[in-house]
Amino acid sequence: MIKVLSIGNSFSQDAHKWLNPISQNGGEEIYCVNLYIGGCSLKTHWENFLSDEPLYDLEINGEKKGNINISDALKMDRWDVITLQQASPVSGRPQSYLPYLPKLAENVRRICPGAKLYIQQTWAYEQVQIKEPQISRFESIYASDQREMYRRIVDAYEMASKLIDAPLIPVGKVIQRLRETVPEFDFEACGRSLNRDGYHLDLIYGRYAAALTWYGVLTGRDVREVSFVPFVDEREGDRDLLKKINTVVFDLLEEEKLVVSVQ
Repeated sequence: MIKVLSIGNSFSQDAHKWLNPISQNGGEEIYCVNLYIGGCSLKTHWENFLSDEPLYDLEINGEKKGNINISDALKMDRWDVITLQQASPVSGRPQSYLPYLPKLAENVRRICPGAKLYIQQTWAYEQVQIKEPQISRFESIYASDQREMYRRIVDAYEMASKLIDAPLIPVGKVIQRLRETVPEFDFEACGRSLNRDGYHLDLIYGRYAAALTWYGVLTGRDVREVSFVPFVDEREGDRDLLKKINTVVFDLLEEEKLVVSVQ
């Protein structure tokens, strides 16, 4: 079993939703713990680490189990993997990562020297679906342009990865490639959106793609062999479309050389 702690927000919540059942289906279970505050930025995580107050929802395999602070969460188990990420609105601003990401990484490694640190690369917003409160920052920072937001996210997260010497979990690249290469997910051409409100992931396909990306990176296994279906009634989804997601995730992880086991 791989034990994962995410110091995150709703975007790590999205990624965790199907991760445990996918991992059980794939043959190497991942135990998922998420520290949740909606919209939490690296700056706020660092301030919360210093205050040591139990401000986070503690989510275990997608279920809330109470509240906790960061230091107690770091000490509650022997973690194999710990993940960090930036809040989505400012994820394309390299200056927003400083000095908070290096400070967090330094202290996470000090408290949990046996854990491997990763960064989840977040994703660009849906071009024409965003609602408040994110729409104003999408306009002011990224000129309401999904591809501009994506380009800047890629650049900022590559900087962040090098800054703290931590590999990326490239969910942002996976979501964008699905939009651009799978016609069913071309929202501008009347396809399905991979988001449910313009920024959070769709409850089935978007969250499945994110979790599958995490599973591939953290286990090194072939994600095309995963047969888990994230719904009970098959009329709510399409197995063939899920298989397309498996293929896109596998191909991208191979290209990025990020299919690396933590074992």
